[in-house]
Amino acid sequence: MSARVPITRSSNGAVRANTAPRIALVGYGEVGQMLGADLAAAGVAHLGLWDKRFTDPSSPPSRAAAARGASDLASALADRSIVISAVTAGECLAAAREAAAVIAPRAFYFDLNSVSPRTKREAAALIEAAGARYVEAAVMAPIAPQRSASPILIGGPHAAAFAPQARSIGFLGIRVFAAEIGQASAAKMCRSVMIKGLEALLSESLLAARRCGVESTVIESLQD
Repeated sequence: MSARVPITRSSNGAVRANTAPRIALVGYGEVGQMLGADLAAAGVAHLGLWDKRFTDPSSPPSRAAAARGASDLASALADRSIVISAVTAGECLAAAREAAAVIAPRAFYFDLNSVSPRTKREAAALIEAAGARYVEAAVMAPIAPQRSASPILIGGPHAAAFAPQARSIGFLGIRVFAAEIGQASAAKMCRSVMIKGLEALLSESLLAARRCGVESTVIESLQD
């Protein structure tokens, strides 16, 4: 399957190619819905949507898609030049494997999933074997505050080529990090050791403080 260039016709009847990227979003949970809204706000039309839970009309992704989701993955990815994967960590490889069977040659596969470097390399091998271009991504902050503009490290041999397109559709925090797949995810995981460790320590501290009846004092002192 090869990607076709969409054609539009101007008011005077002239035919011209539409060079705006055609995008598919795989995974329509909380993060996927945020990204979908941001892409629409950035002017992306006809966004292809797929989530495996679309097979259940009562599921949250189905209700959020409001009948805009594709009937299957192949339909969602047909002729798309950019495929964004925002599934759960446990579904990262399965999503890449299924996408590899239908993705258009030379399409970018933008893998936002938070997984290990090894898993990213395995996903990349699947996508590259299909003739598409895998781009590793590591979101370096909670996604909610800045959404698609969050700081994101990207890596792999196609990262530099993808970065301008990513910024043009609202991923303003993109930074090309490494040509080697796995480096960006390694940085994310090492950062998470510190961040999640601090969160765990804070939770333990406040739990003990609450039991001792000094929670407000501890919180006030932490503000300093």
